[in-house]
Amino acid sequence: MASPKPEKLRNFCIIAHIDHGKSTLADRMLELTGVIDNSGRVAQVLDSMDIERERGITIKAQAVAMDYNHSDGETYRLNLIDTPGHVDFSYEVSRSLAACEAAIVLIDATQGIEAQTIANVYMAIEHDLVLIPVLNKIDLESARPVEMTQQIVDLIGCSPEEVMIVSAKNGTGVKDLLENLVKLVPTPTPDRDKPLQALIFDSLFDNYRGAIAYIRVVSGIVKPGMQIFFHHTGNKFLVDEVGHLRLGRIKADQLVAGEVGYIVPGCKDVSETRVGDTIGDIKEPLADPLPGYRVPHPMVFSGLFPADAGDYEELRDAINRLKLNDASLFFEPETSTALGFGFRCGFLGLLHLEIVQERLEREYNLNLVSTVPNVEYKVLATDGKETMVDNPANLPPLHMINRIEEPIVKAQIVTPPEFIGAIMKLTTERRGVYETTEYLDSERAVLHYRLPLAEIIYDFYDRLKSMSRGYASLDYEITSWEPTKTVRLDILINGEQVDALSVIVHEDKAYTWGRRVVDKLSKIIPRQMFEVAIQAAINSQIIARATVRAMRKNVTAKCYGGDITRKRKLLEKQKEGKKRMKRIGHVDLPQEAFMSILKAD
Repeated sequence: MASPKPEKLRNFCIIAHIDHGKSTLADRMLELTGVIDNSGRVAQVLDSMDIERERGITIKAQAVAMDYNHSDGETYRLNLIDTPGHVDFSYEVSRSLAACEAAIVLIDATQGIEAQTIANVYMAIEHDLVLIPVLNKIDLESARPVEMTQQIVDLIGCSPEEVMIVSAKNGTGVKDLLENLVKLVPTPTPDRDKPLQALIFDSLFDNYRGAIAYIRVVSGIVKPGMQIFFHHTGNKFLVDEVGHLRLGRIKADQLVAGEVGYIVPGCKDVSETRVGDTIGDIKEPLADPLPGYRVPHPMVFSGLFPADAGDYEELRDAINRLKLNDASLFFEPETSTALGFGFRCGFLGLLHLEIVQERLEREYNLNLVSTVPNVEYKVLATDGKETMVDNPANLPPLHMINRIEEPIVKAQIVTPPEFIGAIMKLTTERRGVYETTEYLDSERAVLHYRLPLAEIIYDFYDRLKSMSRGYASLDYEITSWEPTKTVRLDILINGEQVDALSVIVHEDKAYTWGRRVVDKLSKIIPRQMFEVAIQAAINSQIIARATVRAMRKNVTAKCYGGDITRKRKLLEKQKEGKKRMKRIGHVDLPQEAFMSILKAD
C-alpha cells in the first residue's frame, strides 16, 4: 500500500456506548471497501478476542486502512481507529481521538444516548474533532428514529438533516455514510517538511518482532533505519520496520505526516511503547511532546491466587505473558496464610479485573481465586509520612493514623425519569453527594453525583441496571481525594485471622458488612467435629459473630441401662475430647467462601 496524497487521506474513529453496534458498523465498512469478503464472514472482525465477541464490547483498540472508490472517481484512504467502549479505558479512547480529525457519534435507535456516549462526545469536542452523528439499528421494530434524532440534535447542536440513519446489521445506509465521510472528515494538515512527531495510540507485543506501536504521524516522516526516541521514557531505538494496517501489517517504505500505521522500534517490552507517548527524531528533535500523555494508574486492586497451590508457577508465567500485551496491568507477589502464594494485581477498573481473570483462566487453563477488590487510599501517619495503601494488610494501626483519604469520582447517570427516585436512594446509600439534574428530553435525564470510588466498584452498576430495568447507564471520572473515616474489618475463624477476607470499609458500614459476611460464611463452611466461631472484628473488637454448630455423635447409644453415672462419664469424656479438638483443630475454607464475599448482596 503506497502512501496517498495528503488530500486523499481521511482519519476518523467511532465512539459509542457498549452494544450500540460500533464493531458491526466497522464490519460493513470493511466489506464495502473490499478489505474483507462478506461470504462466510466472522462478526466483529476488529474484535480479536473471543471475550470481546461474547460480551459485545471492544477491549483492545484496533485500526484499519480502507481504500474507498468515491463517486467523484477518486480513491481515498480511510483510516478507521476503533475505540474501546467502556469507562475503564477512557484514556485509550482519548488517545485514539487525538489521532483523528473526526468522530462518528453512533447512537442506538432503540436505546438512545447513554452516559459513555456523552462522555466521549465531550472528549471529542475537547480535541476539536468534527462530529458526524449516525443513528443505528433502524431496522428494529422498537426503533424510534424521530425521538432519538432529537436527542442527538440536543446533545451536539446539529440539525436533524445532518443525522445519518443506518442499519449496521444489514448494511442499510452504510454506503451513503462512506460517501459523506469523504466530504465531512477534514484533510490532515500536511506537515511533511517539519521534524518527526508521531503519537502512539496503541501498542502490542509480537513474539518475533517485540513491541509494535500503532502511531499517527503528526509531522515529518518516519522510515526504517531512522534513530528515534520516546519523549516521556527517553528511550532511543533504531526503526526496524514501518507500514500500514489492513487487518494485518503491510510493510511500507515510509509513513508521512497525516498517515496512520505501525512502527517496529526494536524494543522488547511493550511498557516502553506507552500509549500517548510522542516519537521524535534524534537528529531533529522537537522541543515539546504532544499534549495529553498520562501514565496508566491502576484504580482497583485484588489478589489473584491459584485454587491449587501447585499452579503458582503456571500463574506467574501466565501473568507475565499477559503483561506483554497489557502495559496497564500491575502485579507483585503476595503471600496469604489462607490462600498461599499469589499476586497482588492492580487494574484500571472492575471490567479490566474481570477480563484479566477470565483470560488467565481460559487461555492458560487456570482455576483462580480472587480476593475482595478494593481501591487505593492515601494514609497520612502521625509522623507526617504519607503512603498509598492498596492492601488491607498494609493499613497501619489506628493509633498511627492521622488521616485517610479516598478517591472521589464525578459520576453522571443517564436514566428515564421514572427511575430517578430509586437511583437517588441508591446513590445516597453509597455516600453520594447530589449536584445537578439535566433533562435531555422528556424521556431521558442525566443525574450528576460525586461518589467515593470504593462505593461503586462492588455491585453499584448491577444494582443500577436492575432497578432501572437495564435502561440506566453510568460514566465516571476520578476528580479528587477527600478525607474519609475508614477502618479495616478482619474476619476471624476460631480466633485466627483470615487475611484474604480482610477489607477496608467506611466505619458507618462496618457492622452491616461484618454481619453479612459472617452470616454467609456460617452457611458455607462445613460442620466440623467441634464448634466453629466466625467473627468480624475492628481493631480486635468483635462486632459480629456466627457459629457453625459441631457434629455430635451419640456416644450413649450403647448404654441400654445400668447406672446413670455410666452415661455421664461418656458424655464428659466426649466433652473433653471436643475441647482438645477445638484447640488443635484446623478449618479449611472452601473456595466458595471467598467467592461469596464478592457476590454479597
